[in-house]
Amino acid sequence: MNLARRTMNHPALAAVYERAWRPTLFYLASGRTTESDRRDAVATLRLGGAQKVLDIACGPGNFTRHLSSALTGDGFAVGLDYSEPMLARAVADNAGPRVGYLRGDARVLPFADGTFDAVCCFGALYLIPDPIAATREMIRVLAPGGRIAITTSYRADNPFGDVSRVVGGWSGLRVFDTRTFPDLFAEAGLVEIEQHVHRLLQYVSATRPK
Repeated sequence: MNLARRTMNHPALAAVYERAWRPTLFYLASGRTTESDRRDAVATLRLGGAQKVLDIACGPGNFTRHLSSALTGDGFAVGLDYSEPMLARAVADNAGPRVGYLRGDARVLPFADGTFDAVCCFGALYLIPDPIAATREMIRVLAPGGRIAITTSYRADNPFGDVSRVVGGWSGLRVFDTRTFPDLFAEAGLVEIEQHVHRLLQYVSATRPK
């Protein structure tokens, strides 16, 4: 297990992740605040009503609970993570009437095809051992007409790109180029593919046709 994955599985990080670690690192990497990311996540996934939502690598559940707050009726958000300390923190800090948490492997999701109306993974694909397999699983469980959204690392041909390569090599984080995920989505038949780059992070979303 590389340094980045060991860090994410440490109980001490779970305790401070949402209050300090994530807001600071993501602001430095993207120039965006957590509040902006949360608002955009709800808008990008087009949440509302009785939808079923899957949040991959949910960590302490801060995004999962926020996504669930956009749902009504029988709508429900599931946060999935491999880290037991993160899930314990999610249950303690981010429980709610329309949210639940599950330990699982993103590379082999325990759900039937087309289970969810929205699937997302924000800031974690670069940690997963096989991110392409995990992304294909996300697409598999996405229902027709559903939305998928990811935030992950971005390798640019500029000073920010040089920083990302150095940090990625030192920590074990994967750094993805500009075409990896848009091309993967297109090959899977997804439409409405959009990509936005903010410094060291790329935001990619798409729709599964009905």
